[in-house]
Amino acid sequence: MSIDKAYIDYAWLYSLNTKRIWFVTRAKSNIDYVIVGQHPVSVRGIISDERISLRGHHTRNKYPQDLRLIRFYDDERQKTLVFLTNNFRLAATTIAQIYKSRWQIELFFKWIKQNLKIKSFLGTSKNAVLTQIWVAMCYYLFLTYIKYQTKYSYSLLQLSRIIRETLFDRKSLIDILTLQPEHLSAVRTETLQGALF
Repeated sequence: MSIDKAYIDYAWLYSLNTKRIWFVTRAKSNIDYVIVGQHPVSVRGIISDERISLRGHHTRNKYPQDLRLIRFYDDERQKTLVFLTNNFRLAATTIAQIYKSRWQIELFFKWIKQNLKIKSFLGTSKNAVLTQIWVAMCYYLFLTYIKYQTKYSYSLLQLSRIIRETLFDRKSLIDILTLQPEHLSAVRTETLQGALF
């Protein structure tokens, strides 16, 4: 499990540890600890790999066992990252990659929110969430395909709006896509007037 450092709660982390769930999180800069052991460092990017014990009275009570502290230099971001984990078996580079993957997952969900327009999930089960994501992705790919095939010059958001506004109109989608966005309202009015008679 990968956790954001803003949510470090040592009692909660210890409850994960007692359930044999291992975690990776960013260590806070003011962490108070003592080094009780070290792992050999031989891989590029790993600055240090230490076994630590929390030293603060409150934090020591909340997490009484040892932790692993890994300092890693990220070439892409040109930044030193410090990871805290209860996993002593995996290689330090693997721990760094796990945290990096977490960011890829977060970026994916950000992309979903921005592009697939999923404001909230209709269900809470795994199947309901996956179904809604798949439907939204299919719709997004469908729009991208239409945009590519018709050489539509406006954004996918504009295309989505056009389809939503003219979904039940008896007009050819190709004809509608050749219109300028400002002329779309005239087509909509014309269709509505035809439906009244």
